[in-house]
Parts: sequence; C-alpha cells; structure tokens
Amino acid sequence: MNTFHDKRISVIGAARSGLAAARILTRLGAHILLSDSQTAQQLGTARVAEIEATGAAFVLGANMETALPAGTELVVTSPGVPKTAPVLQEAVRRGIPVWSEIELAYRLTDAPILATTGTNGKTTTTLLLGAILQAAGKNALVCGNVSADEIKRTLVEAAVEASQPSPLTPLPRCGRGERSGSPFSHSVGEGGRGDEGALLVAEISSFQLEWIERFAPKVAILTNVTPDHLNRHASFDEYAQTKARLFAAQGPEDWAVLNYDNPTARAVGQSNLPGRRGWFTRSASPPDDGPAAWLQDGVLTVRLEPDVPAIAILPARDLPPSLPGAHSVENVLAASIAALAMGVEAETIARAVRNFGGVAHRMERVAEIGGVLYINNSMCTNVAAAIRSLEAMERPTIVIAGGADKGLDFAPLAPTLRARAKHLILLGAAAEKMETTFRAGGYANISRAETLQDAVTQARARAVPGDAVLLAPACASFDMFTDFEARGAAFREAVRALAERSV
Repeated sequence: MNTFHDKRISVIGAARSGLAAARILTRLGAHILLSDSQTAQQLGTARVAEIEATGAAFVLGANMETALPAGTELVVTSPGVPKTAPVLQEAVRRGIPVWSEIELAYRLTDAPILATTGTNGKTTTTLLLGAILQAAGKNALVCGNVSADEIKRTLVEAAVEASQPSPLTPLPRCGRGERSGSPFSHSVGEGGRGDEGALLVAEISSFQLEWIERFAPKVAILTNVTPDHLNRHASFDEYAQTKARLFAAQGPEDWAVLNYDNPTARAVGQSNLPGRRGWFTRSASPPDDGPAAWLQDGVLTVRLEPDVPAIAILPARDLPPSLPGAHSVENVLAASIAALAMGVEAETIARAVRNFGGVAHRMERVAEIGGVLYINNSMCTNVAAAIRSLEAMERPTIVIAGGADKGLDFAPLAPTLRARAKHLILLGAAAEKMETTFRAGGYANISRAETLQDAVTQARARAVPGDAVLLAPACASFDMFTDFEARGAAFREAVRALAERSV
C-alpha cells in the first residue's frame, strides 16, 4: 500500500535533500509543491533544471503563503531551512506535521539505519563503519549528510535504493506501520529493524535532527559535542539537545554508542536512554562493566556484554596514516563497537581499518613538494576540529585558516597555535576577528592573504623541508566558496600549481 499516493505535500528548500524528497514523493504519486525562497536567477540554470527534473510543481522566490497552500497535509523540510523559519512555524501553528528528509527516509524503508552524528569526526566514523561493513560482505550504503566528493547520496535516496529489489521496481515501498497523530497510514509494521539486505550507514547533522518523530537508528553514534553552528542554534544547550534527539525513539534492542571522554556526550549517555548504551573512550579501562570500547595496553578493545571477555581489535600503532591523531582512535573505537554489534568479526574490522584510505577534505594528504607536506582539512569548520587537527600534526606546521564566522569563540585555539603552529595565514570574513583574538591570546606569528591561492603561495615561501602546510579553516566556507568541498578543491589546485612550478 502506497500511503503517500494522492497526499498534498510541501517540500521546503530546493537543495540536495529537498530535490531528492520531491523526486521520490512525486514518483509515489503525491501532489508535491517544491519551494525555495531564492529566485530562479539566484539559484542558477543548473539548479532550476534539477528542480524541473523532479516532476514536482514548484515555486521559486517563495513566501509563506505560496510555499504552504491550503490543503497541505505534510511538510518535508530541507536542513538548510532554519527551524525558526516563518513557513515552518506556520505549519506547526496549523497542526501540519513537519518532517526532515531523514524522517521521511525512515518511513520509506525497513533497512536498518546506522547513524552517526557529532560536532567532529562523524564523516570519518561514517565512512570507516561503511568500509568495515563492506569488508564483511554486507551491502552497506553510505549516505546522509556525508559529502566526501564521490559520495552524494541522501538518506532518502538510500532508503529507496535499499527497498528496491530490482531496477524495474516502479515505486519504493512505504514501510512504516502508522501510529496515531499523523495523516498517513502504513503498510508494514515496525520499520528499521530488519537484519537482512542493505544497511544504511548515514552521517546525520543537527539540522536534520530538528524535525524527527520516529526516526530510530538500529545503531546511533555520538562522536562528541563541542560549540558549533551557534549562528543557527539559539545556544550551545539547544545544539546539544538537538544532537541527543538521535537516540530518543530507539528501542531496547537498538544501540546507543557515545564518547565517554566528551563531557556533553557523556551527559547524554548518562540520561535515561531507551537503547543499549555502549561507551567508547581513549582511557586504559572502560568506565563501567557494560558494553564499551577502550584502549587496553595500547590495543583497541571492545566488550559487548558485561560478563563476556573483551575482544582485541588492533594496536593503536597500526592505524594507517589516513587516520592520524588521538581523535582517529576515538573514531575507530566508535566504528568498531558498532560493527561488532552488527555481527562483524574483529579480524575483519582490523583489516578494514588498516586498509582505510581516508576521507576527502579531512586530513587529506595532497602532495609533498620540496620536502613540505600539504594537507587539505577543509572539512575543519569549527574551533574544536582545528585544535584536533593541529594536535595530530607531527611536523612544524604552517596553518591556513579563516572563512565565514559561525558565531564561535576562537580563543580556545590560541594555546594550540602557540604550541603547534609555526605560522598562521588568515583569510576570509573572519580574519580580523581571528587575528585580534589570537594576538590577545599570545600568538602573533600571523599574516593575511586575499585568496586561498595567495595563502598557499605565502605558505610555500615560509616553509622549509620537513614542514607541513595545513588548511584548517575553523570556519565555514560560504564567504568565498559554495561549500567546504569547493574550498578543498581550490586548495588542491593551488598545491598542484606549486608542484608544476617546482618541476
């Protein structure tokens, strides 16, 4: 039974997840209105063509009235639309359910979802877990908010892919048993609990968690919570509470995997979670006698049951260069306990970790030119990520930072700069604020650049053999680039241009 057929649904926001939701719901026979506040000219011809290709009715340059016509039964919102947006608040006032794209995805498939959120480390953990599951022969579809160059699959797209036994299947299944309070009925009972077929390995952002009701991952991982996106969330507490929503609808057989070393994640884990809690920690012993992953005598070790012997995964010294620093140990511990919970053998986990190739734009080694190593960490968009990146460096490091300010306090980065950075080159809209903050914090080896290419050129002039040049912006990219991927691509291009001139 296709429970979305003939329903009047408003999809808000014509970015990647909105386009996917509109396209899939249109295929299901729903009456879709796709809207975006930007005009066709602002969106550009390529995006408008994508909008037209969904087959949905659409309105661009939309306002509250045009985006939410009378008779709307459901709103599906894109993560880029703030929760406070008038159109969403009006939907709430009218009693219209508002779902994020991940809530829609959850209701479209019975495939188990393994979801990772957190301020930092969620992309690496997601890709690492996907690689481990694939090494075990499982059909693991990496999806969600992950944006590592070649992976561009929303969770709703993966849900449909997982629910289609063959390319000839005309429509995906709508497989959630309906509970009261929603205008939709369901055809298949409890979803997301199956043990066969595809596994959806998803990176989830705080924005996607703002509008969920029954989204319940089979495994939910919280890597850490540190200040970020404070230009969007009203406070750090609100941000942390939004992250914690990942666990709210889980059942007693689901897994909640949390970072004991991070105070906010620990507080979430010590609350009354409905699922089975498993800690991970870089400590030499687990925090309690329950499920945990920790470092025992330098060996990554996991225990799933209180009275069952712990399982050794691999020595921390065996982590590949693609997983540098202490934060990588945390990511591997989180992925290991999740993989073991899904039935993967320890030997398979160790093999997949050793073979892990890394993540694009995340401590990505671009080139070594004249004895200077160039590392692209464009995914580093907050202060905590910049600190962890610098702590992972083993060479004298020239740092390139700056971009669009997200309302963060840059002061905590100053001690790490003093201890780890040979020189800092700043660019972008936040450069003035950053320089003022760092100089007040006792770090003064700072210069400015107008462009990223100029910054790379300056770094090359200052570097000597044995140094590293690290792009670790600690800021969003939107002042100069469309996204962090475009910024990382520009860094790669500037480095390659250096290499060509050095030949």
